[in-house]
Amino acid sequence: MNKPPIEKNEELELTIDSVTLEGAGVGRVDGFAVFVPGALTGERVRMHCIKVTSSYAIGKLMEVVEPSPHRIEPACPVYAKCGGCVFGHVTYAEELRIKERQVVDALTRLGGLQSVPIRPIIGMEESQRYRNKGAFPYGMTERGPAFGFYAPRSHRLVPVEDCMIEQAQVCKAVQAVKTWAECFHIPPYDETTRKGCLRHAVARVTTSGELMAVVVTKGKLPHRKELIEALSFVDSVYWNRNDKNTNVIFGNIFTLLSGKPTLREELSDLAFDVSPRSFLQVNPIQTRKLYGAAIELLAPIAKETAADVYCGIGTISLLLARKAGKVVGIEVVPEAVENAKENAARNDIQNASFLCAPAEEALPKLVASGQSIDCLTVDPPRKGCDTQVIDAILASGAKRMVYISCNPATLARDVKLLVAGGFAVETVQPVDMFPRCGHVETVVLMSMK
Repeated sequence: MNKPPIEKNEELELTIDSVTLEGAGVGRVDGFAVFVPGALTGERVRMHCIKVTSSYAIGKLMEVVEPSPHRIEPACPVYAKCGGCVFGHVTYAEELRIKERQVVDALTRLGGLQSVPIRPIIGMEESQRYRNKGAFPYGMTERGPAFGFYAPRSHRLVPVEDCMIEQAQVCKAVQAVKTWAECFHIPPYDETTRKGCLRHAVARVTTSGELMAVVVTKGKLPHRKELIEALSFVDSVYWNRNDKNTNVIFGNIFTLLSGKPTLREELSDLAFDVSPRSFLQVNPIQTRKLYGAAIELLAPIAKETAADVYCGIGTISLLLARKAGKVVGIEVVPEAVENAKENAARNDIQNASFLCAPAEEALPKLVASGQSIDCLTVDPPRKGCDTQVIDAILASGAKRMVYISCNPATLARDVKLLVAGGFAVETVQPVDMFPRCGHVETVVLMSMK
C-alpha cells in the first residue's frame, strides 16, 4: 500500500476541481483526493490537513488564495457554525450547477449509465424562507438553554432563533416554546445523562397559513396550561412524549392539547389533511414542480392500474388517480395511511386504495396476488429501495415507472439494478427542493425495454 502524499497537520495550497453535495471542495495532491469543506471549484486555497485515510484526506479551509467569482458572503449569522446550509457561500446559480452535476456523476459513476438524458434542474426564484416545517432540538449552550441545530458531525447545539430557510411562522412558534420554557425553568433533556425534560419543538405551517406545533418531552409535560396560552396563536398544539434513549425525535404517544387534530394542505387543487407524523415535502412551491414532473413523465391513462410505493399521505396517489383507472398506495406509517384514505374521501376520489405495510412486504404480496400493475412510482427514504422492492418491480410487469429520489447515490444503485432487470432510463429531471442545503431531488422516468 502506497503512503498517502499528505500527512495529518500538514498545511499546503491546492486547486479545487469540483464540489460535493455536502459542500466540500475536492482537490488532489499527486492524484490523491483532498476534501476541503467550504472551498469552491476553481479556487486556490490554503488548507490544514485534519484527517488522512488510505484513500482520501480532509482539510480545514484556512485561506482562499484565489476566490471563485461565484463566492458570496453568507446571509446567515451562524452559517459557519450551524452547517445546515452548506451552500450559503455560493451564488444560487452555481449551487444549481453543482447539484445537477452531482446527479449526472452519480448515475454515470455509480449507476453505470453511459450517458444521462438529463433536463435542466428546476430551481427557485427565491432561495430563502421556503421550509414549511422545522424540528429544533432544545439543549444547554454557553449562553444557557436554547433551541437550535447541531453542528456538523456532532451533538453540539448551535443556538438559532431565526433560520433563514424556515418560514417565519415556524420560528415564531419555536421561540414561543422557548419563552415558556425559560419562564417556568423547564430543564433541557441531556442525551448523556438522560435527565431533563424538554427535547424538541417541531412546527409546521401550511400554504393557507395554518400552524401546528409539537412539543416533545421526556416524562410528563409540566405547566401544560401555560404552554397552551403561550401558543394561543397556533392552530394545532400537540404534546409528544418520548422517554426512549434515542435520537429519533418523536415517541409513540401524541396528545392534542388545543386546536385542530390535523392541518389542511392544498396541492394542485387537491386538499390533504396532515397529522404530526405525516410525511409531506417541506417546500410547497417545489413540491408542485416535483410531483408535476413525476405525473407528466409517467403519463398514466384511464385504462391503467398504477402503484404508488412509499405513498405517505397519498399526495402522488391522488394525483395519479385523476388520470389512471386505479391506484394502489403502499405506506408503513398507520397515521399516514389513515390520512391518505381520508384525503381520498375528501377529494371524492374513489379509484385509490391504500395498504398499510412495509413496502418490501406489501409490493411482493401485491404482485404475487396477480394484481396487474401497468405503471408505478416509488419515492423511498434516503436509503433507497429494499432489494425485495426492486425484485417485485421487475416481476410486476409494469412497463413504465418513475423513481423519485432524495439521494443520488442510492438512486444510482437502484437504477443500476433496474436497468440490469430490463428497464431503460428515458428522462432524468433534478428538482432543487432544498436551496442552500446539500440535498437534491431527482425524478427518473424508466421504461421496460
